[in-house]
Amino acid sequence: MHLEDYLVKAPPTVYYIPDFITLDEEKRIIEHVNSAPKPKWTQLSHRRLQNWGGIPHPKGMIAEKLPEWLLVFTDKIGKLGLFGGKQPNHVLVNEYLPGQGIMPHLDGPLFYPTVTTISCGSHAVLNFYVPCQSDRVDMQSADDLRVASLLLERRSLVVLEDDMYVGYLHGIAEVENDIVNGSEANLELCSGRYASGAELQRTARISLTVRHVPRTTKLCIQVGR
Repeated sequence: MHLEDYLVKAPPTVYYIPDFITLDEEKRIIEHVNSAPKPKWTQLSHRRLQNWGGIPHPKGMIAEKLPEWLLVFTDKIGKLGLFGGKQPNHVLVNEYLPGQGIMPHLDGPLFYPTVTTISCGSHAVLNFYVPCQSDRVDMQSADDLRVASLLLERRSLVVLEDDMYVGYLHGIAEVENDIVNGSEANLELCSGRYASGAELQRTARISLTVRHVPRTTKLCIQVGR
């Protein structure tokens, strides 16, 4: 696989790989995510998530071994050589139901400045916004600040680096369907063909955000002396 074949015509740097995983792999991911024990889930106001590999922290992430079912995909992404010679060691699983999204934000300095995301179960439209004084943008004014959008299909992988990682905020609108308007920067790379004005109904989406956390620690517990 030559990554440059999947370069998106957008501010640097975005790669979009359709059909990065198979239907069977997608099914397996969804089954594992949905069968995780309840304490593994963190409930937020508009979605819920799982952390695998540890919880990033400024003082260092206490590293935990990734489960075998996730290693299949972190190893596959690791072979793309995106993390400065390091392997992915953290996976954030987000569940988005129809109508759920995430406010525009920056991922912050705890991660290597590359982020990769696999989409399962449903598409999403990822929007990017010009930098502002805050690291968050009010969704009501977001359209005026938007610089690019990506259509993330099921089973695809998107890679964000450089300015698209550190300089532009990214978010997903809280809507139940998305309208293709032809301005999506990666349409030429999508596996499907979408007419302008096509309405895409969202279903439940599971995203795997695979990253490398440079600063990690090991938990050491001393019992007695």
